[in-house]
Amino acid sequence: MSRVLAIDYGTKRTGIAVTDPLRIIASGLETVATDELTSWLRKYCEAEAVDIIVVGKPTRMDGTPSETMPHVEGLVKRLKGEFSDKDVVLYDERFTSKLAQRAIIDGGVKKMARRDKSLVDKVSAAIILQSYLESKEYKR
Repeated sequence: MSRVLAIDYGTKRTGIAVTDPLRIIASGLETVATDELTSWLRKYCEAEAVDIIVVGKPTRMDGTPSETMPHVEGLVKRLKGEFSDKDVVLYDERFTSKLAQRAIIDGGVKKMARRDKSLVDKVSAAIILQSYLESKEYKR
């Protein structure tokens, strides 16, 4: 079986998470500079079998798209063109940054290490991915 990969898009940095080949565990993998994302994904997908790319859908509390949504829509369009052999899925990412910060604190990460924003991005991507794996959309 191939992996599922998730992206927590940011205008500067992008968090990436991936499942194990059996799709049981979602783990934060890396945080990459957003302008290097496509080339990073290309290299990763050459080395590992991936058939679904989940992109966090930035949504406000009231369900309307956030100001980042046009960037994410552009990314999704590029991914669908570049990786036409993979399903590219948008999945709600509300609360993931807050949940990631809480998970990092609960995990005992020291205060200085918690300032590393790339850690939050990576953990947010893992939360998006785990949530997607547990969703009805994935189970269809």
